[in-house]
Amino acid sequence: MKIAADRILGIALMGLAAFIVAQALSIHVPFAYDPVGPKAFPIGLSIMMAAFSLVLIVRPGPERNWPSAAIFVQLGLVLLVLIVFAFFFVRLGYPLTAVAAITAIARLFGANWRAACLTGVLMAGLSYLLFTAVLEISLPTGLWFS
Repeated sequence: MKIAADRILGIALMGLAAFIVAQALSIHVPFAYDPVGPKAFPIGLSIMMAAFSLVLIVRPGPERNWPSAAIFVQLGLVLLVLIVFAFFFVRLGYPLTAVAAITAIARLFGANWRAACLTGVLMAGLSYLLFTAVLEISLPTGLWFS
């Protein structure tokens, strides 16, 4: 009997969720700027990741084969885009790197250039407003805008 790719992914994501919780618990801030603190967000996301991982483990999809090599290449390119985003996040700022990353990911999933650029600008702009105005989280604007 073949082990479903979903189950292997679920186990890997469950391990990743546990690792994130362990790292979040080690965060120590010298001052308390809100009652919840910086640990709540990564722990909350890890709990959701663990719950969805459990669904993959207990009830995998009907497809028991691994994805094609083209899907692995596409996912690898998405991972590469996210690594480049993280590397340039502070240097170039959130607005510019988010537009570039979202546009690149949209192109990887088949959007035409016009739709990808529009999606990148709208999602980056709206998420920047959400973080800065609604959640009051400061995001780097980059060295160009300083």
